Amino acid sequence: MKKIGRRLALKFIDILGADSFLTEPEDTSCYSFDASGLQFVPAAVALPSDSLQVRKMVRLCNEEGIPVIPRGAGSGTTGGSLPSTGGVVVSLTRMNRIRSIDPVELSCVVEPGVVTGILQREVEKRGLFYPPDPASLAFCTIGGNVNTCAGGARAVKYGVTRDYVRALKIVLSDGEEITVGTSTAKGVVGYDLRHLFVGAEGTLGIVTEITLRLLPLPEAVGTVAAVFLSTQQAIDSITGLFESNILPRCAEFLDGLSLSCIADLLPFEPGDEAQAFILIEVDGPTDAVISQLEDVDKSLYDNGALQIYRPKTGNDSARLWTARRKLSPSIKKLGFEKKISEDICVPRARLSSMLTFLDDVQRVYPVTIITFGHAGDGNLHVNLLFNTRDLRSGTEIEEVITQIMKKTVAMGGTISGEHGVGLSKRAFLEIELSPRMVELHKQIKDVFDPKNILNPHKIF
Repeated sequence: MKKIGRRLALKFIDILGADSFLTEPEDTSCYSFDASGLQFVPAAVALPSDSLQVRKMVRLCNEEGIPVIPRGAGSGTTGGSLPSTGGVVVSLTRMNRIRSIDPVELSCVVEPGVVTGILQREVEKRGLFYPPDPASLAFCTIGGNVNTCAGGARAVKYGVTRDYVRALKIVLSDGEEITVGTSTAKGVVGYDLRHLFVGAEGTLGIVTEITLRLLPLPEAVGTVAAVFLSTQQAIDSITGLFESNILPRCAEFLDGLSLSCIADLLPFEPGDEAQAFILIEVDGPTDAVISQLEDVDKSLYDNGALQIYRPKTGNDSARLWTARRKLSPSIKKLGFEKKISEDICVPRARLSSMLTFLDDVQRVYPVTIITFGHAGDGNLHVNLLFNTRDLRSGTEIEEVITQIMKKTVAMGGTISGEHGVGLSKRAFLEIELSPRMVELHKQIKDVFDPKNILNPHKIF
């Protein structure tokens, strides 16, 4: 790891200011981890407040051969914003201005440090809607969402971050700033570099401004929760919605163990027999929502729902979603020493088969698997819970993950639906991508970052 000596530190301070360039261990350690459980301490942390500072700083890092690692709120689960090779972490949280909200163009322009939940509230005040809703929306940032192409519960109907990015301002590895995409609703001039940068995990450039597409705010939203005796019944009730031509905006699934972690947070008592939980949301004109909710109830009852709960107030609906978003941290109450979270995605028709496969895996290996996620689009969060003392070898967990990844791809799925590759999934990349595809990715990286200073050793 290249250290930041006094000469270089003074250059960074000249660009950023003394309060915006951190080198003391008590400061840099705060930027050494994310939700992956991995930890790497950076040589320094930069806190730019505008794109000019980013450009000057990246230019200096390029000249000196110093790795540059862009970071949002650090809510990622794959180590994508961690300085695994040292270098300078560039925290973009101070670039947090909403520059404009345009109801005519149905768009907004924001800086990368804008918190997703704050943006949603601000556009809704104007009768507009920004659909992507990752579980960490209360603190994750739009820039981080762009870097990982974040999704969330509403992706089943509305898509993911990629579907709402119209244009990006990007600082390249030599410090030059470019714009990809257009502010207009249409634009087909040249290659679509905009989508190349979305989900690139900061390996091709640093996002400094984002133009997002917005939608009109739906007139009404309806929510239904239900519990079942089995995961098969719960999944069948979700796939039954699609067979009935109902497109829910959310269709969340929790297995029995997941449900036990949040049962005390729900606005109703699920009962001891419940082994699966689903949370459905529909939206649209008020009359259409009423009709859709009736069809949802029928699908749930037809598939053996033990209990159906319809929130009577907005507060009750909020409690359902708060419980869902608190699920991941609530898993700690189960008392396992370690937790590894994967986010595979399979076709909806293969969800039941995947859940059966996961049950078989935990019968063979000393792990407990807790599964939940966005069943409406096939995205499952598979959490491996274990105690180190129970493992029979140091490679046993990797064997489990490898089997899950291979099965996912064999089912026509992908090894990551929304979390990205980062550090934790690099070893499994070639399960999904052919050697030729990996080589093409590396060639693209070389074009944009010939010195390999932008978030090096991520993805590959």
